[in-house]
Amino acid sequence: MAESATVHSEPSSERVIDNFISVYSQLGKENLADLEAIYHPNVVFEDPAHRIEGWYALQDYFGQLYRNILHCEFTIHHYLTDDNQAFVQWTMSFAHPDIEKGKTRTVEGCTRLEFDGEKVIHHRDYFDLGEMVYEGVPLLGKVIRLIKTRLGQ
Repeated sequence: MAESATVHSEPSSERVIDNFISVYSQLGKENLADLEAIYHPNVVFEDPAHRIEGWYALQDYFGQLYRNILHCEFTIHHYLTDDNQAFVQWTMSFAHPDIEKGKTRTVEGCTRLEFDGEKVIHHRDYFDLGEMVYEGVPLLGKVIRLIKTRLGQ
């Protein structure tokens, strides 16, 4: 008598985070449309400088962002997930023509994701905006680095 095989499906949160990592690990100007596969139509996206509500507004935001940068890459280091949320640790490497003359900069960050079914409904990025932008502006960068040095004394 043959044994019946039991198929265990991957938990929903694991599928969502796998899709998220796959899209962000390959994200570039040429494939921004891939983001629609991971975000809910009613997504809320937040970072230290923005709060964006809805997929179409987020799509516009990413289009504008990638139109202005020379390149942007995400390296995902770790993630933790449970039923309806995940935390993702990453490094972003990017170059913008108006920041440090287009030199590549890196920023460490973390993202908290909430899921609704198979899609991300809330995306909140945590990173140092000063490190990302302000330190790359010539005069302002020197002042911020001086302040950080003094705070560490």
